[in-house]
Amino acid sequence: MSATNIKSIVEEFAVPYLEEHGFQLVDVEYVKEGSNRFLRVFVDKDGGIDIDDCGRISEFVSAKLDELDPIEEAYFLEVSSPGAERPLKKADDVAKAVGRHVFVTTYEQIDGAKEFEGRLDGFDGNTMTIVIGRKKVAIPYDKVASARLAIVF
Repeated sequence: MSATNIKSIVEEFAVPYLEEHGFQLVDVEYVKEGSNRFLRVFVDKDGGIDIDDCGRISEFVSAKLDELDPIEEAYFLEVSSPGAERPLKKADDVAKAVGRHVFVTTYEQIDGAKEFEGRLDGFDGNTMTIVIGRKKVAIPYDKVASARLAIVF
């Protein structure tokens, strides 16, 4: 089964459970690293998650995967927080990040660049406005390849 199908299956059963318990599914990835496969489920909630939260969610996901059996090969299941540089996967994630420091890559050049790091000044659903130094850059949301929170040093 493809990584996309596995991701969809996990999202389908995990989102209702997570929302019911006050969590948000940030991302699911199924990847091969070396000779091992990893199913990673990234979750968050207001105030952050702790090791006990990860354990409970891992038990639920593991039981559902045992029941549904969508993955034929051996894999490692990891449940964790997305971390300080969490990805901004959906428009709703971007809207919640207004005022925070972000790193954005685009599919094509905008003002001569494809990477932007600065404070997310605004997002209207169609355009991200990022302040970089004294300059504001408008990035069409449909041109965004990836976006994540960034740490300022």
